[in-house]
Amino acid sequence: MVILHHHSLRAYNSFGIESIARRFTEVKTLSDLESALNEPYPLRILGGGSNVLLTGDVDALVIHNALKGIELFGTKGDDVFVKAAGGELWHDLVLWCIERGYAGIENLSLIPGSVGAAPIQNIGAYGVELENLFYSLEAVELASGEIHNFGLEDCRFGYRDSIFKQELKGKYFINAVTLRLGKKPVFNTSYGDIQKILGDKPLSIKNISDAVIQIRSSKLPNPKEIGNAGSFFKNPVILKSQFQALLESYASLPSYASGDEDTVKIPAGWLIEQAGWKGRRIGEVGVHAQQALVLLNYGKGKGRDILNLAKEVQVAILEKFGINIEPEVNIW
Repeated sequence: MVILHHHSLRAYNSFGIESIARRFTEVKTLSDLESALNEPYPLRILGGGSNVLLTGDVDALVIHNALKGIELFGTKGDDVFVKAAGGELWHDLVLWCIERGYAGIENLSLIPGSVGAAPIQNIGAYGVELENLFYSLEAVELASGEIHNFGLEDCRFGYRDSIFKQELKGKYFINAVTLRLGKKPVFNTSYGDIQKILGDKPLSIKNISDAVIQIRSSKLPNPKEIGNAGSFFKNPVILKSQFQALLESYASLPSYASGDEDTVKIPAGWLIEQAGWKGRRIGEVGVHAQQALVLLNYGKGKGRDILNLAKEVQVAILEKFGINIEPEVNIW
């Protein structure tokens, strides 16, 4: 294990924010991690960096999860269990599964970030969330170095939420995730424009994945071209009574089922657009002109600039609609 001092994190976050880690190391084996845990410094875990906003320098030992490996862990009837190391790119795992005909993960194509970060966020898109295909994960407790196993219920998944964003935040290093996928696909094409993009093409996990990739590529900017972390805000969940009251002033206000009969989910992008923030730029940061959920760093923006922009958008939504929208990204 090599520890680098005063190391730039610009290449390790998709916003392209310049931030200096006092100490930095890449963990490629569990032995590397064990050595890092023995260092006498505060610790911060960094995965793919696609869901983090760095608002300043990091006075800690930043551990970058670089564990690699994907394997078929087992089968049971029509179920297949795929185990992936936490440092693998999520989309690489998706492609690996699709190439082998393992179904259930195709709607989560092209989501940026690492496998280890996926359960923290309970990533989701186009009608599928990680919890729908999650089986278990292995994680190392930073304080003790012990490996713990977490099942589905242990993770306490919620909408873009998990126990690792709540009471266990910053306490574990996720080294492997196991998914339960299927040999016989159950296609989910009812969300977004998937069916429209598919057209007359036959239903297959590959074609659905290609459709999702096409949709995401058309709506979300490439972080390699302009700094961003994808969707910055969660879609808020509000009471149906509040929704009905808002309809009196905003008849076109869209909503989606939230999984709770007393609440509905409102698209944050619609709220941001209606509040006049879509496409607005303030200095070196701004709101994407095609997808209002996305905040941009045009090149020289600082993390504090992005954070201040986010707060202005939040205030505007609260004042106009009486709705709080929360960040989806992790703010350091």
